[in-house]
Amino acid sequence: MKKGRFSEAQIVVILHQQTSGQTVVQIVREHGLSEATFYAWKSKYAGASVAELTQLKHLEEENRKLKQLFADLSLENQAIKEEILRKK
Repeated sequence: MKKGRFSEAQIVVILHQQTSGQTVVQIVREHGLSEATFYAWKSKYAGASVAELTQLKHLEEENRKLKQLFADLSLENQAIKEEILRKK
């Protein structure tokens, strides 16, 4: 997947500019975005703060690690079961 030009923290700052009074057209021109991109970000990150996004990223990373750990343990468990069945 292509990595975007803007980090999530930058996206939140850009979206916050609209609440501070700038129009969408001004924001889009300033940052070189399309209006569709701006509104897609707005629907995805509406009301989120930088701290919340950081915490979300941390939780997603932890979840990824736990899923990997579960997959590894599941494979080990399956291999042990197969070995026990072969010995019988």
